[in-house]
Amino acid sequence: MHPPLTLHRHPMCAEIIEQFQKCHLDHPLGKFFGECTDLKIKLDRCFREEKAVKRKANFEQSKKLRESLQAYRKEAAGTGQ
Repeated sequence: MHPPLTLHRHPMCAEIIEQFQKCHLDHPLGKFFGECTDLKIKLDRCFREEKAVKRKANFEQSKKLRESLQAYRKEAAGTGQ
């Protein structure tokens, strides 16, 4: 199962999504018998790569937020005494 195939939400995989959707339109019955399987595998790999990029960006953002929060707590602890 894959997420909804909207191009604006998956810019890294837009080309593969278009190819996959075209394959489904060109082979309405063949899609059930493995006609588009190679594209599906490429699409799944692209989604995995996209998720890894997003995960890394989120981790960096949380790291910055954590550091700023620790600095704030340190400052607040210093002024409270």
